[in-house]
Amino acid sequence: MQTQMTAKRALDLALGSVLLVLAAPLLAAGAVALAARRPPDGVLTRSVRIGLAGRPFVLRTLRTRRLRLDLLSRLPHVVRGELSLVGPEPLPPDDGRTVTDGGTAGGAGDGAGAQHWRQELRPGLTGLAQIRSRSGMPWDEPALLDQHYAEHHWLGLDLAIMAAAVHIPLRAAVRGLTHRGKAHLSDTDHRLRGYSAAE
Repeated sequence: MQTQMTAKRALDLALGSVLLVLAAPLLAAGAVALAARRPPDGVLTRSVRIGLAGRPFVLRTLRTRRLRLDLLSRLPHVVRGELSLVGPEPLPPDDGRTVTDGGTAGGAGDGAGAQHWRQELRPGLTGLAQIRSRSGMPWDEPALLDQHYAEHHWLGLDLAIMAAAVHIPLRAAVRGLTHRGKAHLSDTDHRLRGYSAAE
């Protein structure tokens, strides 16, 4: 288990650093564009999340979802070891599923909804829940998917989830461009001249 966690952290550090360097120009451009609009709350959102071993940290996210910049802006947390590239959803301290340093859920007692396995993993930039929860299937409920990942994760699964996390939005974008370029014809466009629905 320890060897697996060491390998996972090594992958996070290596791949996270490369992705951060590649994404830096795009993140800088996004931050400048947001700053030009002068948002009242700044270009970053700041929220407390619970990390490995129940330790809280401040999650900083760029205030835009365009080009997935919100997720890319969290890469520094991956490099610092507060997030993993793949893991369960990062939860706030007041969520009943979290377990704090004191071993209590949301800081208010053990709580029936506490999920102690969350202490054993860093929360993720993406995860099994994010790529499967859109299926609409009852067994693809996010909390169940997070728990399944926690109990069965390994490096190969992480790589598969990362590949899917890239492939799914790309496929959606290509599909959107393809549909945008097609003419949408109604049934009436194919009817013969002089045709009447009343006939």
